[in-house]
Amino acid sequence: RLGLERADTAEKALCVIADLLEKYGQGGNCMESHMAFTYHNSFLIADRKEAWVLETSGKYWAAEKVEGGVRNISNQLSITTKIDREHPELKEYAKSNGWWDGEKEFDFAATYSYVNTARMTTSGGRYCEGYKLLNKHKGSITSEIMMEILRDKESGINMEGGFMTTGSMVSVLPQQPNLPCIHFFTGTPDPAR
Repeated sequence: RLGLERADTAEKALCVIADLLEKYGQGGNCMESHMAFTYHNSFLIADRKEAWVLETSGKYWAAEKVEGGVRNISNQLSITTKIDREHPELKEYAKSNGWWDGEKEFDFAATYSYVNTARMTTSGGRYCEGYKLLNKHKGSITSEIMMEILRDKESGINMEGGFMTTGSMVSVLPQQPNLPCIHFFTGTPDPAR
């Protein structure tokens, strides 16, 4: 929200979020019933001209500029070796903790989590299923198709049970500045309704 408030481009919003993260870190509980349950955040940040993925681990972060195609985030780190911006101490912190030897190519997701990045798009989790659904419609994604993907329960994109999806958002951001941006939000706790 502060990125939206303080920036007029995706790149500036990335800088706002990264600066706040470095200064204040992150935290807070994610569920009212489980006060000790926390996680680190990921963001899709877009404007009419460009898009970024920002992923975090504590105060450390990596950002990837989306150059084309489709891109998703979901409950795991997904930035691997294509890092366009990073916390200035990201690699040194990983090296000092013995997570990275400083020799092999740096892979953010593999270094800062337990994700097998070679299997990320084939393992069957929410990230993988979102990746498959987006690629199925690559080149012809409309707002209606995006809403259909976000309603999908079988894939786990629209979660049910102990963890529930409580809202979804679809934005249409035309590159032509004379056309309005359109934002759709769910009005119910379940995006399938």
